[in-house]
Parts: sequence; C-alpha cells; structure tokens
Amino acid sequence: MDNNVQPAAQELNSLEMMVIKEQVSEQIRTVFDPEIPVNIYELGMIYDIGVKSDGVVDVTMTLTSPSCPAAQVIPLEVKQKSEMVRGVKETNVRVVWEPRWDPSMMSEEARLTLGM
Repeated sequence: MDNNVQPAAQELNSLEMMVIKEQVSEQIRTVFDPEIPVNIYELGMIYDIGVKSDGVVDVTMTLTSPSCPAAQVIPLEVKQKSEMVRGVKETNVRVVWEPRWDPSMMSEEARLTLGM
C-alpha cells in the first residue's frame, strides 16, 4: 500500500457550506481599517462571501477608496482570517470598485459607533 496516496477530498454539503460562510463572516468581523474603529463587515465593505463544495471561499469586497493606505493589508488579512476557519481550503479575495462604497452601506451599529 502506498502511504503517499491522499484520500479523495470529501465534498461539503449545503449545511456545512452555510456554517463555513457564517464562521468566515465572523472572522471577517475581526478585520478593521486602521483609520476607522469599526470592522470592515459592519462598514459594508464585504459584498459577497461564497463557499464552494470543495472548501474554496470567494470573498468579494471593496475599500473606502482606491487610495486607502491599508489597501494591501486589509485583503490579505481577510484571506488569512478566512483560512483559519475549519473546512476552508483556500480563500480568494477580489477587491472591486463597483458598486463604489459609500457610508450608506454601513450597518446601523457602525453608524451608531461613528456617531452618524
């Protein structure tokens, strides 16, 4: 018997994918823009989190502006924190500029925190 043979990857079912999506969103809630005391999820910067049956997660997000000083750091942190979730094999983070982020995308909690 060859000890180097990897077992076939087991596909995730819909319940497992839903749980992973929720856990990824919880991890993303720990990511902050260094200039704003609210996490990027509550700021409305996460547009979509998709979980595939093979454990690959696709995150579509934006930043407050293309010239954001943390533009290199925030997507990397989203990737790293998402990949901490059990069952996630890999996370692809795509930064988009449409629709353009604006303060109306923030949650009520974020608005209260920022005094808006």
